Amino acid sequence: MLCEPLLSWGGSWTEDKLDTFTRYVSAYLTIMNKNRDRYGWKLIYFDGFAGSGARQSDNTDSELLLELFNEDIIHQDEINVYQGAAERVLTIGQRGFDYNYFVDKDTVSSDLLKTRLQKYKTKDKILVFRCSDANNQIKIMANALRHNTKLRALVLLDPFGMQVNWDSISSLAETHTDLWILIPTGVIVNRLLDRRGELAHIETLCSFFGLPEEEIRNYFYEKTVEQTLFGEEEKITKMSQPIKRIAALYIRQLSSIFTNVTEEPLVMCNTRNVPIYHFAFASNNETAKKIASQIITKKRSER
Repeated sequence: MLCEPLLSWGGSWTEDKLDTFTRYVSAYLTIMNKNRDRYGWKLIYFDGFAGSGARQSDNTDSELLLELFNEDIIHQDEINVYQGAAERVLTIGQRGFDYNYFVDKDTVSSDLLKTRLQKYKTKDKILVFRCSDANNQIKIMANALRHNTKLRALVLLDPFGMQVNWDSISSLAETHTDLWILIPTGVIVNRLLDRRGELAHIETLCSFFGLPEEEIRNYFYEKTVEQTLFGEEEKITKMSQPIKRIAALYIRQLSSIFTNVTEEPLVMCNTRNVPIYHFAFASNNETAKKIASQIITKKRSER
């Protein structure tokens, strides 16, 4: 079922994500186009989970996603539709990016996307397709950004699950990068933070947050000691509003890498009005953050 095309799945929140991102791309290019030739900047667009509209995946947490889906913990209306961002960026209506990187680990998805986007390729608009793990490609790009100060990158990371490792995000430190990232707060992360604190997938959580197990446990769980007929008994209780706490923790972590991060990311809910994703922005540019925050605020008011 996870390999079925999902072109009809998702909800209005999917369009909210794409519309929010497209508005930022337009504002970003408007500003950069005024200065790129003067300063010799080269602009990079990097889509780490470009996809083709199908959920065929061989990534490291595919078994986890399948497990949650089959147990009806993840529902159809919570599955992200990836298609749309690539074409919107390439048809923005003004001078675009010099280099456009589309990464997807699935060979079929990558090939389909390449076929569909070839018509947008020009001598001034280079399209590069990488059938690879996004984490590896992020680090390669980050290294290029550090070695060439003329490069400026706009990065979109919107995986369905927790495929983005924290060490990949941290590799972007001190680079000229604007990052939009989809945080699977309710759809995945909260499901892994079980009520009893057993944390069967603690390694995934540690890699995702970039934090040790003890800190994750202390942040999301409270320990109390109760008196029983058999003596003292330790009780572990999950903190209230866990989805909100997940988003806050990830924002805190982003703020340790980037100087300007949206404190209130765009919240996206499923058809039952339960938050499933938070769409956050991070940059080392104060003006960029102001623009992103204004777009998010406007999007909220339009709902």
